[in-house]
Amino acid sequence: MIGLGANVWGLKSLLQKWKSLGHINVFLLNLGIANFLFLPTLPFLTAYYFMKKKWIFGDAFCKITRFCFNLNLYGSIGFLTCISVHRYLAIVHPMKAKGKMTVRNSVAISVVVWLLVSAQSLPDMFYPKNSTNGTEKCHHTTSTKYVENYLKYSVGWTLTGFVMPFLIFLGCYGHVTLVLYHKNTINKVVIQKSLKLMFILILLFSVCYIPYHIFKNLSLYSRVSFFKHGKYPTWDEGVFCAHQISRGLVCLNSVLNPLVYLHVMDIPAQLQQLLQRFRQTFSRLFVSEYGSVPMEQTVSTTIS
Repeated sequence: MIGLGANVWGLKSLLQKWKSLGHINVFLLNLGIANFLFLPTLPFLTAYYFMKKKWIFGDAFCKITRFCFNLNLYGSIGFLTCISVHRYLAIVHPMKAKGKMTVRNSVAISVVVWLLVSAQSLPDMFYPKNSTNGTEKCHHTTSTKYVENYLKYSVGWTLTGFVMPFLIFLGCYGHVTLVLYHKNTINKVVIQKSLKLMFILILLFSVCYIPYHIFKNLSLYSRVSFFKHGKYPTWDEGVFCAHQISRGLVCLNSVLNPLVYLHVMDIPAQLQQLLQRFRQTFSRLFVSEYGSVPMEQTVSTTIS
């Protein structure tokens, strides 16, 4: 509910400020679309885990749910990387990028990102997601029989879908930090906004993406070891627990992504206005309920 509310608000503000934001708005819009692909599937996954991992919605919908999760995850990583590159070009190479950062190019890049993410995620749908006893399970990877091949696929997927974008992100913001540190001609507001955006993206990668990919592949390796040798590694229990936590944290990206909207569109000012309206509404409700006047109003009336 928080994710849907935050993303609806973010996209509404994005559309209201569409012309003033520049070409980065295309990437923000696609980031919001990636969130909306996944959030509606969460109630079904919640029901699955509350029912002690009994999937009652059919094998096809299980694969669709997992596919939407992957589109959200790697689509978010892709468009956050695009936003990072956009900021990098605007700060480090403003003159060279001036004629190239157009709406047409941004749309073309977005299409390429969706195609790459879909191509990376599509093979996952061909792996069995249920156990041998019908559609009782809905594995987020695959059944034990195919886990060895899935590990190879997962490692390649991690390298192309996460590691490469992450390295691009680090390279962009590493260079941006050096430029901001050595140049005294850059506006302080631009410096503050760039550093805040870098902090938000580091938070997203550190909390949501890095733990998930590390423990996902370690967990798969542990399952392969059991499949081949009949026993799990000594560190399996710790990795299993960490992997479960990381799967919860990775879902938070749909809630944390709107922080990028808040930063890029300067919504904190709107947030202050919203909080002020909430306080005013609460004060009116307090007066109507108890027939008294809030303390601040009483003081101000007495002074006047």
